Amino acid sequence: MSAKNATTVTDGFSAEERAAMKERAAELRAEGKKGAKKADDLQAVLDRIAQMAPDDRALAERVHAAVTAAAPQLSPKTWYGMPAYANADGKIVVFFQDSGKFNYRYSTLGFQDTANLDDGDLWPVSYALQKWSPAVEKKVVALVKAAVS
Repeated sequence: MSAKNATTVTDGFSAEERAAMKERAAELRAEGKKGAKKADDLQAVLDRIAQMAPDDRALAERVHAAVTAAAPQLSPKTWYGMPAYANADGKIVVFFQDSGKFNYRYSTLGFQDTANLDDGDLWPVSYALQKWSPAVEKKVVALVKAAVS
C-alpha cells in the first residue's frame, strides 16, 4: 500500500465520535470509583450543559428542568458526554444530544430501550429539537412520564 493510501485510511469514526467514546470511557471509570455520588453526576450534567453553545444550552436547560420535574426518580448523569437521566438500576432512559456534539442541524431528545414507549411494532425513540415552546414542553413531559411509567 502506498504511503498516501496508508495515511488516508481511517477507523470509520469521526473525530467527534472518537471524542464521545473517550468521554464515555472516562464516565465508566468514574462510575467504578467509590465516592461517585449523585451530586457529582448532577454537577457533571450541569457542567456539560454550561459548555454548550448558547442555543443548545438554552434547550438543554429546559429539557433538564422538564425531565427532573416530570420524573424525579431519574438520576442525572452524563452518557457519552451528553446529559442523560437513568433509572434506579443505573440504566439510561432519556438523553439530550446537543446539535454541536456531532455538528447536526438540530438537537435531539432520545430514549433508550429502558423507556416504556412501546407502541405496537414501531415507535419513535428520538426527536429533533430546534426551539422550546409550551407545546414542545408539554410533549417532552408526556414522553418522559410515559417512559418511566
